[in-house]
Amino acid sequence: MLNGIKIFSSDPVWRQILSEFGATVSDVMDATCVDFDGLDINMPATPIAIKTAIQNAIDGNIQQLHQIFGRSVHLPYTQAQIVLLLHKTGGMSASDLRTALGYSPNATTHTVDTSIYQLRKTFGRDFIINSDGVYKLGRI
Repeated sequence: MLNGIKIFSSDPVWRQILSEFGATVSDVMDATCVDFDGLDINMPATPIAIKTAIQNAIDGNIQQLHQIFGRSVHLPYTQAQIVLLLHKTGGMSASDLRTALGYSPNATTHTVDTSIYQLRKTFGRDFIINSDGVYKLGRI
């Protein structure tokens, strides 16, 4: 039901429930997580009410992307997270970006590099710049 969604909750009972719903439950709140503790869910809640509240939080990211680009854009999850992270933080090193996306900072995966390549291919070489090892949003 919540496959592929990264969620933070400090409550161990909710952590277990969210895990059973298929969410990736994070031990630490970061910019890529839905903050379950901050959602306004009336109890008792049905699974569909919980999913709706989480989806509404994710839709907030879509609105942020619209503000960043000045128009509606549809991006794959990892690409959207990279844009949102770089916008929120002002810039991140490659290892910090991998960590924020849930990968080990020393991971040999090329998912982040490939996503940045695809973003540059779509929006232009100057869309994401690398200055002294720090990725930043450039010209949109």
